[in-house]
This record gives sequence, structure tokens and C-alpha cells, in this order.
Amino acid sequence: MRLSCTIVDDEPLAISLLESYVQKTPFLELKGKYTNVVNALSALSTEPVDLLFLDIQIPDLTGLEFSRMVGEQTRIIFTTAFEQYALDSYRVNALDYLLKPISYPDFLQSATKALQWYELIRKSPESSPKQPEEKQEIESIFIKTEYKLIQVELRKILYIEGLKDYVKIYVEDEARPILSLMSMKSMEELLPANRFIRVHRSFIVQPEKIRIIERNRIVFGKEYIPVSDSYKQKFMEFLQERSLIPKI
Repeated sequence: MRLSCTIVDDEPLAISLLESYVQKTPFLELKGKYTNVVNALSALSTEPVDLLFLDIQIPDLTGLEFSRMVGEQTRIIFTTAFEQYALDSYRVNALDYLLKPISYPDFLQSATKALQWYELIRKSPESSPKQPEEKQEIESIFIKTEYKLIQVELRKILYIEGLKDYVKIYVEDEARPILSLMSMKSMEELLPANRFIRVHRSFIVQPEKIRIIERNRIVFGKEYIPVSDSYKQKFMEFLQERSLIPKI
């Protein structure tokens, strides 16, 4: 992991020293150095960095005031010649502070502390975007018919026909359809949308079971299921994904 960083200090010599330390630290990448707080704020607002080395005593605006204007994604290490500012640095949630004159071992220790903090944050489950939970694919449904429940395997359903307040479910290898007191809307909501498609106000089909389509009708043995204008667009889009028919 590499951390991007910026240096803000009103003393050019202090900036040069910290810049040399950054250059010899493999996991740091210097993005900017500023003696002017206005320029620094402008740059950080358009290109935030991971880490900011910030002098506490700078003209026009103290480092403590400046730190409150920096985005939360940037962590701060204060640099100061006065030890009494150490407590104030922790009050603004700084990662660390370095007391001038700054030695490289002290600088490296603070930079490593920042690296460890970022590694911990990026590895934590809370920092990772949550993936939507996959809905488990059902393989069967229970249908109420004649005061009993019948389990029907989805893979065996050919099509469903709506008859006012009832539906008829046509299943492979069954001589008669299953009759159930429920609406087509309820049936449509119960079935997985990726496996069934409505082609008419009175018909829902399982596309994987379609073998023949003839003159805008789906053929199941001796039965012809019409595709109505209201559902034709969606059905044709489905067909285009799986065939070489011209686009509509």
C-alpha cells in the first residue's frame, strides 16, 4: 500500500527536510508542498490525500484551525517546535505529532503508524462496500388445490393459464393441470422472474420449455398460446437475446 501525502509549513527549510524524508520512505508519495494555507486548501479540495504533514504555527491560520477544514479522508500528522501543542493535536483527532527538529527515525515511526491505520481501516468489513445478498433460487412452490397443498417443481412447469379467480398450472408428465384459487398477479409474483415470462394477461410461460413459436403463438403440443400486443415487446426482447431473428 502507498499513501499519498502533502506538506504544509511556512518554513521552506522545514519543507525541504520533510520532502527528503518522504522521498526515502517507500510507501509515501508526495503530491504537494505549500507555504501558503490558501493554496494548500484549494489543492486538497480538488485532490485529497491520505496523509497531511501540517505545521501547527503558520501565518493567517493556525494548523489546528486548518485541520478542521480538511476532509475526513485525510489524516493529519502535526509538526511543531512546541511540545505544549501535543494535547491540542489529539483534540482534533490527529494521528500523531512530530516535535521539531524532526529526525528521520521519528518521521518514519509516525508515517508507519499512519500506514498501519490505513491498512487496518481498509481490511475491516465496515470499510468494504456491502454486496447485495443473493436471493436463493427456489426450486419448487406449494400450490393449494382441493383443500391440500401440492409441491410443484419449477423445472416441470410448462405454462400457467389464468381463469378469472383461478389459475391452471400445466406440468410435464401430468395428464391434467393443477387448479388453484389465486390470481395471475399473485402467481407471477411467486415465480422467479428470471425463469418465467408473461406473454398474455391469461398466460405465463417458462421460456426454457418453448420448442416452437408459430405466427406469434407459442406451441405446446396441441395447445396454442397467444402473445398479446401488451407483452409482445418484452417477449421479443427475450427472443432476440437467444436467436438470430431481426431486431424489432
